[in-house]
Amino acid sequence: MKMNPFFMIFFLIVITVLTLVNLYIFYRTRNLIPVEQPFRWVAIALFWMVTFGYMAGRILERTGAGGVAQVVIKAGSLWLGAMVYLTLIFLLVDLLRGVSHIFGMKGFFSFPWASEKGRWITAGVYGMTALILLAGFFNARNPKVVRQPVVLDKVVPGGTYKALLVSDIHLGITIANGRLGKLVELMNRQEADVILMAGDIFDEELGPVIKNNLGDLLKNLRAKEGVYAILGNHEFYGNAAEAAQYLRDHRITVLRDSAVTLPSGVVLAGREELTGVRMNQKKRKSMGELLSGSDTARPVIVMDHQPYHLAEVARNPVDLQVSGYTHHGQLWPFNFITKAIFEISTGYGKIGKTHFYVSPGVGTWGPPIRTSSRSEVIVLEITGK
Repeated sequence: MKMNPFFMIFFLIVITVLTLVNLYIFYRTRNLIPVEQPFRWVAIALFWMVTFGYMAGRILERTGAGGVAQVVIKAGSLWLGAMVYLTLIFLLVDLLRGVSHIFGMKGFFSFPWASEKGRWITAGVYGMTALILLAGFFNARNPKVVRQPVVLDKVVPGGTYKALLVSDIHLGITIANGRLGKLVELMNRQEADVILMAGDIFDEELGPVIKNNLGDLLKNLRAKEGVYAILGNHEFYGNAAEAAQYLRDHRITVLRDSAVTLPSGVVLAGREELTGVRMNQKKRKSMGELLSGSDTARPVIVMDHQPYHLAEVARNPVDLQVSGYTHHGQLWPFNFITKAIFEISTGYGKIGKTHFYVSPGVGTWGPPIRTSSRSEVIVLEITGK
């Protein structure tokens, strides 16, 4: 199959950055590699195998080599996280070494990397990185429940309407039965009126999801007015139609540029994901088209995976929009990038009369760690006049 030019360019950029960053890490790490043959060459080979492990594992996953792909992806995903903090800490030490050299200062940071002291500091950098990864791993695996009040200018059915929001679970090789089972139990304990799943439920390929029969766990989700989902960009990186059908087969209603009126009278709409729109070269409905035929005097909730163009949304009769996608960077300091890109990178915001909530996600992509946010299950406690 012919590769989309956009994805080809993106792939080449990723490979280039990955190679350059890891060359720097390797250059700083090489003094810890045994000098004896053949151990040195084995260590060097392992370093580069882990470096490209995540990407290689994804390719293997598509060929059906599930067992091998699982090991390679897990090792490679941990290295992606380690790579970030090894680079940052090594750069900081190099900066301090440079300052010491420029000003002729003799002190802790005036040392060559090849020295005994340099080797100990290199080992210390790896130790600090390991502690960061351990803390981030715990942070990712233990979602917190966030209760967010939302006060509308409309009458709300029953006085209070409880919508439970999750996004970016990324079910697949790294997030499977154990974590999903605990998540389903946590969600059901909230006794929500409706459950909203705002995209990236799956992590690209459905193979591991089907193999581990994760659908049987998804079927256990309970809410008074049902469970509704939209697709995210990762569903489109795999097979969007297959992902949508899998959800429907397991008692989850998928909204693709469509709206429904729930038994309570709440209007719920789900927009088609922007990545899918670009990949299929097909326009999605405008907000006006999406809500035409719905009673917008009732509370209107919209799900849109990517939280772009919020001011435009606020010009429509939308009371609440929920999104995901950003992960709030997932790893510090990438949260500063998402804050610069998105009007709301994580959490609650309001524009005009429209309320917004952007979930940082309950799962992870790539590294199974979070250092810029905590995994969240959000309970939106909606009240009105």
